[in-house]
Amino acid sequence: MKSATKKLSTEIAETLSGKIAAVSAGSKKIKKSIEKAAEKLAKKVAKFEKETAKKQAKDAKNEEKKLKSKDKGKKEGKKEKAAKVAALVAAASTKAAVAAPAKPIAVKATNAKPAVGRAASRPTTQSSSETENPVVETPAQ
Repeated sequence: MKSATKKLSTEIAETLSGKIAAVSAGSKKIKKSIEKAAEKLAKKVAKFEKETAKKQAKDAKNEEKKLKSKDKGKKEGKKEKAAKVAALVAAASTKAAVAAPAKPIAVKATNAKPAVGRAASRPTTQSSSETENPVVETPAQ
């Protein structure tokens, strides 16, 4: 029995070593395919990260441009408003003030007979206060 047991144990050992060798060879193939897939995945991840970084940089530049253009627009708007105000002030200060006439214009009253008809209801004389135009001066700014 010892020889049969020894023979059986050597057969089992050989079978096991053969199976282990096959598994290890298979595992080497599996290991290589996993490594290749990992390399491909690493390349794709690196490419994606580069694209993401580029996109973020581009977005940041666009945001800076928008902020700069908004600031410029506000500054130009303020400059334009200031120029308009300055032009209005200059125009107002260069206008000659309307002076009241030195002598009031005398309205001569006529003693005409009123005509018969529609014109009879109109007054023929006007008082001097109605004909004078009041002068309103605006204060200088």
